[in-house]
Amino acid sequence: MSKVLHDLKAIGKGLATTFRSMLEQPVTVQYPEEKRPVAKRYRGRHVLRRYENGLERCIGCSLCAAACPADAIFVEAAENTDERRFSPGERYAVVYEINYLRCIFCGYCEEACPTEAIVLTDQYELSFETRRDAIYTKERLLEPVPPEGQPTPQKTPPGVFVRSIPEDLTDFPVWKP
Repeated sequence: MSKVLHDLKAIGKGLATTFRSMLEQPVTVQYPEEKRPVAKRYRGRHVLRRYENGLERCIGCSLCAAACPADAIFVEAAENTDERRFSPGERYAVVYEINYLRCIFCGYCEEACPTEAIVLTDQYELSFETRRDAIYTKERLLEPVPPEGQPTPQKTPPGVFVRSIPEDLTDFPVWKP
């Protein structure tokens, strides 16, 4: 008889939990119309940043590719010239690809970059229909040219850019998402 009472008590506890949850407001978010805020340190889609003058920050050093534990980043560098300048340094990334089927969003690429060119944003809407769509090229990763900047490649006077990281960082503010 005590086993029956014990079982009835357990069923009563379960029903009480069910009835209690029926009175609570649902936490459903109507996703496409409403988006939940993400955590401040959330690591989502990658973005290749630019300086305020429109030059790309990426200097093609491939440190991000070396730091990537999933081997998801491919960088091919080329030489900058004053007639065709893409970045302030000697080189620039002519090919920059991230394979999102391999990427684990660890943020090591962001930490390894000496020019803070690659950042992980709070964008989480990534979907692909084919495997090729999952490989983001430089054109898809590069942020738009700032209003006061010029698109790359730029023609610059000789000797203006001799360092890959500018000495006077007041002209190049820290990126804010």
